[in-house]
Amino acid sequence: MEIGMNGSIQLTTEQHFQIEQFNRALETTQDADQLRQLARQLMQAWQTQKAATSWVLKQETPPFIASGG
Repeated sequence: MEIGMNGSIQLTTEQHFQIEQFNRALETTQDADQLRQLARQLMQAWQTQKAATSWVLKQETPPFIASGG
C-alpha cells in the first residue's frame, strides 16, 4: 500500500494483481457453490483486513502525556 500525493491510499502492483485474479475467478465460475465459497473468502479477507487496520491504528496512537501543573 502506498499513499499518493493527495493523501489517498494507492494499491500496490501485487494488490492489483490479486484483485484481477479474484475478478477472473468470479467471471469464469459457473458453479453457484463455488461462487458462494469465493464470496465467503472475500468477506473473511475483508473483515480480517478491517480488524488489522483497526489494530494498527490503535497501536500508533501516541501515548497520553500529562501536562505539568
